[in-house]
Amino acid sequence: MKSYSVCLRESVLQLPWPDCVDSYKRRIGKWKPPQAAVKPNSHLPMRSFEVKNRTSAEDMKSLRLITAIKTPYLPDGRFDLEAYDALVNMQIANGAEGVVVGGTTGEGQLMSWDEHIMLIGHTVNCFGSSIKVIGNTGSNSTREAIHATEQGFAVGMHAALHINPYYGKTSVEGMVSHFDNVLPMGPTIIYNVPGRTGQDISPRVIHTLAQSPNLAGVKECVGNDRVEQYTDKGIVVWSGNDDQCHDARWNHGATGVISVTSNLLPGLMHKLMFEGKNTELNSKLLPLINWLFQEPNPIALNTALAQLGVVRPVFRLPYVPLPSAQRLEFVNLVKKIGRESFVGEKDVQVLDDDDFILIGRPY
Repeated sequence: MKSYSVCLRESVLQLPWPDCVDSYKRRIGKWKPPQAAVKPNSHLPMRSFEVKNRTSAEDMKSLRLITAIKTPYLPDGRFDLEAYDALVNMQIANGAEGVVVGGTTGEGQLMSWDEHIMLIGHTVNCFGSSIKVIGNTGSNSTREAIHATEQGFAVGMHAALHINPYYGKTSVEGMVSHFDNVLPMGPTIIYNVPGRTGQDISPRVIHTLAQSPNLAGVKECVGNDRVEQYTDKGIVVWSGNDDQCHDARWNHGATGVISVTSNLLPGLMHKLMFEGKNTELNSKLLPLINWLFQEPNPIALNTALAQLGVVRPVFRLPYVPLPSAQRLEFVNLVKKIGRESFVGEKDVQVLDDDDFILIGRPY
């Protein structure tokens, strides 16, 4: 015990000697905290002028065919990157100029943010020199949208796609503030689809945001009257409705389309956007486009790509394949348009219900 008490006395914290205390206090009194690296309510550019494939909003404004790319899955629910790469390569080979990664069609709403950013980075690394990569980093939470967009630009995406806050929604002033917080990070496309968000992005909002040099344009789903309302003011617009994109492009001033159908027919959609008015081709494609949107997208697209053998017949719930009658209808549509116009090389199949795998468990 005696030796133990000695050890305790020797290990006691040694405070400054009394004659040093005044000097110690003087030193402490002069200390000032370092200035914060980031000022409140502002964002670091995260080396935004050094990141891979850095581009400008002006570079995005000329794109005429952008594909909202599908995300394929393996039977265990993970991404099928082999099928994904093949699908992107088909888009590039047939003239698509950009892809939206992890959008509604790509089922970004069913991804974790880790998956989301990984897929954007993968697309940039593999295809960023051949096609513009637009990452869907939008959210109904401004905080999440900021964080995801920082990450997206850090891994090299060329532009961000941003939707307005959905479900909870917000005021017009809140909507403007939401977009104002993400626009400074890089080229941005605003996506207006009231059928999914429950709230229209009004022209008042877009005209306010148009003052930002980072606004590349608007993906507009309200209709061609709205498209023309913007294009008359010099705002770039991509049609978000495949069934209206021909008229939007050639009659209402749209730059092009962000398309679902081009997953299946990139060559014909390229022709529709690049080679002038073609009402005959547009009429030929309309039955297929109507078929694609008979149920909420991407249900029919996922079914069609599986029937074409381009992706495995794996669905992440809550999406399930179309019934067999609609699958047979797709086979007939392919025959009318011509199998050679579609992606993939396998014969189109109806597929049995048992062929589809539905993933609902954690992955």
